[in-house]
Amino acid sequence: MVSPPHEAMHRIFQHDPGLFSRVSRFLGVDIPTPVKATALPTDLTETNPVERRVDTLLRLETADQGPFLLAVEAQGKKHPDKPASWAYYTAYLWTKYRLPTALLVVCQDHSTARWAQQPVTCGPPQLPTLTLQPLVAGPHNMPVITDPEEARADLVLASLAAITHAAEPDVDAILKALSTALRDAPVDIAKPLVEFTAQGLAKRPAKNLWRNLVAVDLSFYKSYLAEEVRDEVRAQVRDEVRAQVRDEVRAQVRDEVRAQVRDEVRDEARAEVRDEARAESRAEDILFILEQRGLDISEGVRSRVTNCTDPELLRRWLARAVTAPKAEEVFEDV
Repeated sequence: MVSPPHEAMHRIFQHDPGLFSRVSRFLGVDIPTPVKATALPTDLTETNPVERRVDTLLRLETADQGPFLLAVEAQGKKHPDKPASWAYYTAYLWTKYRLPTALLVVCQDHSTARWAQQPVTCGPPQLPTLTLQPLVAGPHNMPVITDPEEARADLVLASLAAITHAAEPDVDAILKALSTALRDAPVDIAKPLVEFTAQGLAKRPAKNLWRNLVAVDLSFYKSYLAEEVRDEVRAQVRDEVRAQVRDEVRAQVRDEVRAQVRDEVRDEARAEVRDEARAESRAEDILFILEQRGLDISEGVRSRVTNCTDPELLRRWLARAVTAPKAEEVFEDV
């Protein structure tokens, strides 16, 4: 998957093709300012099924030296296959367009930059058939622009300086100068540079500083960076709201269950009280019948009748109390 820094390192040249001529002086060459620039297709695939794509491809036309092609590659780390791919790109483009072809590799760390700028030769040492010599822009040669006035003079170059120094200690000062310079720039100029810089910083610590700077200095409500902030805030608020709703639902369910249980317990209690009342009434009826018949009721009989809570058993005792010759015989069928 292509990373945001990868996109920022080459797409900034699509945004401002003249940037290459301004960068070239830091690379030890002198490239005239183009009078015209055209973005070309980046697909370099032939009939061979292997797909090959250069990151950015521009046709630049100069007043004095004529047209030439500029292939821009963003390189985040060393890769042993890249030099051969770069050689293929330049040879293919030279063959297809019949124009001089330059290769610019943009890096964000010193180690990758040193690796990328080494010449690569195709052929035996004594027969260097083809030699690839990329131009490399990185933290080793891009300017450290910490003066807002210098940043204001070339905003795109200042953005590239921030991107290539993203992992360097100087990046904070560069970002402060750039944000100050962008403060007075028109929105259509400032907005893409805010986004390029944010993408180039990726998840490095400087990203938080840049976000705070542009949040204070710029109206960036529609930018890539603003959407990222919104996504973070949405996720945070979503978690907070879900937790709140979860607590509310749990409280509501507890109240509903409590009310339901209360009704169930009330019904159970009523049934128990009715059974108890019925048992007391039958016990009284049994003792009343025995007394009316003039039978001797011992304390044991009285206690057994009054302590019984089984309505069915009391019903049988009540039926026997009508005919039993003695009070104790009420229980004989039990």
